[in-house]
Amino acid sequence: MSHISIWQLIKEDFSQPVKKDPALNSKFELFFNYPGVWALVNYRFAHKLYKKKFKVIARMIMGITQIITNIDLHPAAIIGRRVFFDHAFGLVIGETAIVGDDVLIYQGVTLGGVTLDRGVKRHPTVLNGAVIGAGAKVLGDITIGRNSRIGSNSVVVKDVPDELTAVGIPARVITKGRDKSQMAHNKIPDINKELFGYLFKRLEILERAMGTCDQKTCNKDILEKDIELEKIYDLYIKTLKD
Repeated sequence: MSHISIWQLIKEDFSQPVKKDPALNSKFELFFNYPGVWALVNYRFAHKLYKKKFKVIARMIMGITQIITNIDLHPAAIIGRRVFFDHAFGLVIGETAIVGDDVLIYQGVTLGGVTLDRGVKRHPTVLNGAVIGAGAKVLGDITIGRNSRIGSNSVVVKDVPDELTAVGIPARVITKGRDKSQMAHNKIPDINKELFGYLFKRLEILERAMGTCDQKTCNKDILEKDIELEKIYDLYIKTLKD
C-alpha cells in the first residue's frame, strides 16, 4: 500500500461512490446516504491514532462510528486505498484483517476470526481488486486472491486463488461464472441447486428401477436417463476446483 497523506486517502474515499455507485445523483448525497464512506473516513483517523498508541481514543472513535453507521471496523485493521463499502450496514472487519486496494465490499460482510488467541493473525487478508458479495462471511487467517469474487452469503474458510470465484457454504472455488463485472452476482452458478437437481433425478431413476414396468422397456429407459444424469454430474464436478 502506498504511503500517502491521510487527506489524500480521504479524498480517494469520497471519490469511490461517484465511480462505483450508479445510484449517486449528486455529491451532496455523500453526506447523508453513504455510511460506509463515513465509517471509512473515521477509521482513517482512528487507525492513525491506534498506531501512535492512542488505542483507547481510537476504539472510542470507532465505537461511536458503529453506533451511528452500524459498521464495525477495528482501528487496528489495515485497509488500503480506493476501498468502497457499498451500502455497508452490518459490515464487520476484525482487528488483524488486511484489505488491499480497490476492494469492493457489500453490506453484511464479516471478515472475522476463528480463534481467541492473542498476538496472532486471526482475520483474513483480502488482496487488491477483490469483490465480496452481500452477507458473505470470510473467516480465519486466509487469503482472498487478487480480483477474486466471493458470492453473496457464502462462508469462506479456505484460501481463494487469484481471479477465481468462490460460492456456497462452505465456499468452493468454481471455474465458471467468472464474469468480470463487479455487479454480476446473478451469473454465478448455484452449485447447491445443481447438486440437489442431480440427487432428485437420481432418486427418480431408482424409483423407476424398483417400480413395475416391462423389463426390456424399463431397462432401456433407465439406461438412457442414467447416461444423461452422468453427463449432468460430470458438468457439476467440472464447475468445482479442488
